[in-house]
Amino acid sequence: MNDRIELFGANTGNSLRAAIALEEAGIAYTARKLDLYAQEHREPDYLALNPAGKVPTLVDHGTTPSLVINQSNAIIQYADSIAPGRLAPAQPGPERTRVIDRYFFFVTDVIAPSHAAFFLHQAGQDKAAAIIDLRVIEHLTYAEGFLTDGFMAGAQFTMADISAFTIARAFRDRLE
Repeated sequence: MNDRIELFGANTGNSLRAAIALEEAGIAYTARKLDLYAQEHREPDYLALNPAGKVPTLVDHGTTPSLVINQSNAIIQYADSIAPGRLAPAQPGPERTRVIDRYFFFVTDVIAPSHAAFFLHQAGQDKAAAIIDLRVIEHLTYAEGFLTDGFMAGAQFTMADISAFTIARAFRDRLE
């Protein structure tokens, strides 16, 4: 537990991604679980940190003013910046570039469309959502080819693996 860094989250892929990044980077933090069903993410104290009322939110009280990060992928980048070498090779070069490339593959080609499909489902646009979901599954299947050295971007666990795991977990019932 660390009072300097707090991670507010819930049982979502975005929150899980942020928590895994902090854990794998070896960064001590205090987890603050929000109950989305009880609308805790809509309470004034939380909205002061994250006006969009989304999760996760990281607060680093060790900076002046306190650093507030509201995007899971920005939290991953933050963790990488304060614990170099834990989520990606620390030095610039082909290995680090491959990690960043694969990480952004999952962020832009898999996770973002998955979120779009989720909102289409909520809007009753199931046929449109199914088309996007199929594309997400195709990208996940394609990404299996990344695993030649044991992990998504080589022989080391990286931020690419965090993103791959959380989205594959969300689609696990639809993957063969």
